[in-house]
Amino acid sequence: MARIPRITNQQILEAARQVFLEQGFGASTLEIAHQAGISEASIFKRFSTKEELFFAAMGIPEKPLWVSELESLCGKGNLKENLIKICLQIMEFHREVLPLIVMLRSRGNALPEIADKEARPMQDVKALTAFLEREINQGRLRPCDPLTVAHVLLGSLMNYVFVEQISSQASISTIELPLNSENRATEVFVQSLVDIVWQGIVPSQD
Repeated sequence: MARIPRITNQQILEAARQVFLEQGFGASTLEIAHQAGISEASIFKRFSTKEELFFAAMGIPEKPLWVSELESLCGKGNLKENLIKICLQIMEFHREVLPLIVMLRSRGNALPEIADKEARPMQDVKALTAFLEREINQGRLRPCDPLTVAHVLLGSLMNYVFVEQISSQASISTIELPLNSENRATEVFVQSLVDIVWQGIVPSQD
């Protein structure tokens, strides 16, 4: 009969999160084990690497939801509406992740450096670029440089979230909108952003 674990994965993750938030990724797994009240070996029976433990503890998905969404939306439905949906998901992702990264950066390494993988921002740019390139190849966008379009969209969205985080206002647009309208302000911004970009990528009508 298998032994019932004396500590849950969630308890290990909570201990790891506390230590990582205090010390950054440079924190030792030995200290995390001490915080959780288990041996260091017990951690690696549940999580194969320190990086896996870090991402799980910090709630940072290895593959963001919006990247998975790209695969299911490619070549389907209304492309402009798809872009708006994707942009909203990108903003939600960065709203969750950016505060963690800023906090961790103040304590050391924000994210682990994985030798065989590109930095997360470049992975995101490549994923969006590939999506746009496939849409161009299907004639759903006019011929253009998908890399530039990806940079414009991602850069604008990340900048919005960054300004939002450092601003004393709940949103950079709430001055002109009713109170408690953060979601509406985001929708207005994303709609306007996609409208502007769309003018340069919409397929020509023959």
